[in-house]
Amino acid sequence: MMMVRHAAERGKTRTSWLDSNHTFSFNRYFDPRYNGFRDLLVINEDFVRPGEGFGTHSHENMEILSYVVDGALEHRDSSGGSGVIRPNEFQRMTAGSGVSHSEFNASRTAPVHFLQIWILPDTQGLKPGYEQRSFPPDERRGRLRLMASADGANGSVKIHQDVRVSDGLLAAGEKMSYRLEPHRHAWVQVIKGSVELNRTPLQTSDGAAISEETVLDIEAKDESEILLFDLR
Repeated sequence: MMMVRHAAERGKTRTSWLDSNHTFSFNRYFDPRYNGFRDLLVINEDFVRPGEGFGTHSHENMEILSYVVDGALEHRDSSGGSGVIRPNEFQRMTAGSGVSHSEFNASRTAPVHFLQIWILPDTQGLKPGYEQRSFPPDERRGRLRLMASADGANGSVKIHQDVRVSDGLLAAGEKMSYRLEPHRHAWVQVIKGSVELNRTPLQTSDGAAISEETVLDIEAKDESEILLFDLR
């Protein structure tokens, strides 16, 4: 069973410096049909103007992942985490018992395009923390590379939930398959390009929820990148 979330149907937030697209209900955008999927609560695709960004604000009891598609994003938080996130890097912030942070475009001349992802943790009140790792393109070409997991397997960032997040880069015409264990679910997010997922076409920024399936067959129609969430 598959439910497709087309990019053009997502919620929108527009300001003088931010173009944000909400796959699921977020902030002032609410749609009861798209109120997260399993433990995946938020996928925001954000475009931030040069030198602008999200000022210091607070979160708690959330695993927050950031993935930069183009540009550079500067991060600072009250747990001591800081850094500039660039393409091919994945960042995890555990908000836990409470953390304040800011995210700004690190460039004064070029926009930054990134995904902000929220996952519900398996435990409340965790100690806030920060982790950032690089995943070279060669490790993701033609295959899915694990980028986040509950046990930090294969050098992935560690998240406090039974979720596995993988990224794959596919050339036009390239195929890959992913096997879902019984009673598991998946969300596939197309970062760029166009693919067929179990023969269902998906375009750039489309997403799809998959349940009651055992195999995900993915074929790229153009040069493409996808994120795959394996969820309980």
